[in-house]
Amino acid sequence: MLMRRHKARAEAKARQAAFQAYLVMDRRAPVSELAGQLLRKAFPDHWSFLLGEIALYSFVLLVLTGSYLTLYFDPSLAQVTYTGSYKPLQGLLVSKAFDTTLQLSFDVRGGLLIRQMHHWAALVFVAAIGVHMLRVFFTGAFRRPRELNWAIGVTLFLLAILEGFCGYSLPDDLLSGTGLRTANTIVMSIPVVGTYLAFFAWGGSYPGTMLSQRLYIVHVLFVPGLLIGLITVHLLMVVYLKHTQWAAPGKTNRNAVGQPMYPAFTARSTGLSLMVFGVTALLAAVIQINPVWNYGPYVPDRVSTNAQPDWYVGFLEGALRLMPGIETNIAGHTLMWNVLLPTVVLPALLFAVLYLYPVFERWVTGDLVEHHLCDRPRDRPVRTGLGVAGIVCYALLLMAGGNDVTAYVFKVPVNALTWTLRIAVIIGPVIAYLLTRRICLALQLHERDLYREGEETGMVRQDLAGGMGERRAGLDRRRRYRLLVRELPRPIADPGRQAPLRHRLRASLSSWYYRDRVQMPTTAEERLQIEGRTADPVAGGVDSEE
Repeated sequence: MLMRRHKARAEAKARQAAFQAYLVMDRRAPVSELAGQLLRKAFPDHWSFLLGEIALYSFVLLVLTGSYLTLYFDPSLAQVTYTGSYKPLQGLLVSKAFDTTLQLSFDVRGGLLIRQMHHWAALVFVAAIGVHMLRVFFTGAFRRPRELNWAIGVTLFLLAILEGFCGYSLPDDLLSGTGLRTANTIVMSIPVVGTYLAFFAWGGSYPGTMLSQRLYIVHVLFVPGLLIGLITVHLLMVVYLKHTQWAAPGKTNRNAVGQPMYPAFTARSTGLSLMVFGVTALLAAVIQINPVWNYGPYVPDRVSTNAQPDWYVGFLEGALRLMPGIETNIAGHTLMWNVLLPTVVLPALLFAVLYLYPVFERWVTGDLVEHHLCDRPRDRPVRTGLGVAGIVCYALLLMAGGNDVTAYVFKVPVNALTWTLRIAVIIGPVIAYLLTRRICLALQLHERDLYREGEETGMVRQDLAGGMGERRAGLDRRRRYRLLVRELPRPIADPGRQAPLRHRLRASLSSWYYRDRVQMPTTAEERLQIEGRTADPVAGGVDSEE
């Protein structure tokens, strides 16, 4: 009885202290107002919106495990004699970076698990950002008013790749050293300033003495700080701009319908975070990754067999292997096109396209309307075809990054495989674009037939005249809504031959984008309702949340 009284008294004091603290904060900051708005915030309920959350929780895991690893890792390249638990390397002269990596793996309790969790979380983080960006691209969620948030997402993807490269380059093993030697060649291939940049970054001629410490500072301080800042801004803009949503009864271009933060979203998000942590820990426990002790310490005149980088920079390795050996001598200076084009120009063009695509599509359509409804990929066949072509090109370059391993496993000549991939990386994206575009139009035609005739039931009936026919069932309200409520921009009218070139080019691109369409057989009243549900919220109303 006495214990119950003490417990009740302690709980009452805790509640009173919490209430007083809340009052103190509320009098000095808009706590109640912000909390009320956040609790009333509508969160999306479709599974595709969880991809961004997976990236967020992977980043949280990266920060936690990385903080633990920094307590034991030393990035110095000073030479020491290895005396740790791994007997095959005992007595070998290694750098402190490699020595402390082995200590983390064999001598620190739980160190290998944390190290592998960190590596797996990095792979999941980059993959989740990439797939999340694909979801945003294919559904048109990058359009007004979310162009800035798209640019922030592309920057996060670029920083994640840089962070991953810096991270796996730190252990100073033979695999990471081979990657840094390739990076040195890439930097030196930049005309005019390349040699100066390489000399500055490496602290002298290759292999230099300063790069490891500089990569360490970039990896644990600069890039994580930028990531944290940009992720915060990204999330604040998502809250401010509200989420996009799939067309469904009650969901229009003027509202944001979803689950409340508490309890639905909180419970689901907490469960997802625990799943991300658990799956990453399981991967780290049962699947070995980056066993640096098998590669050994880095020696500049040696290279590891089957050396491939992590998948997110593997496409650069593939482009480097597919590029023919082309060099040009100008006034005594050598331009290494075989290195410059695939590893400097190609990624620069890739990210330039990612940054500028929303501007390009807005210019082609002349669209200044705010968009809060997601496009179905089949309704935008050209955009979907371009996205699939990019994925195919990336996959072929990634495959080329391991052409030596593929040739060895399947017993084929590596030169024949290289030439096959050179041809495929040019023809493959074109075929993928044409095939995807045709599939999207075929799906639209199929949906028009469903709308006209109904869904197949598998039941055959006989009419009074003796004819046989299949019985069709009408579509439910939700599916009819999804088929009808969609945005199909019309091509810009031809301005004529007398118009300026840029106007004619814009009209041609607009025709290429939107001339192929499948219209639903709707009535005038249905078209009027569709226009109302897809109308610009700025011109026709105010956004609301439900």
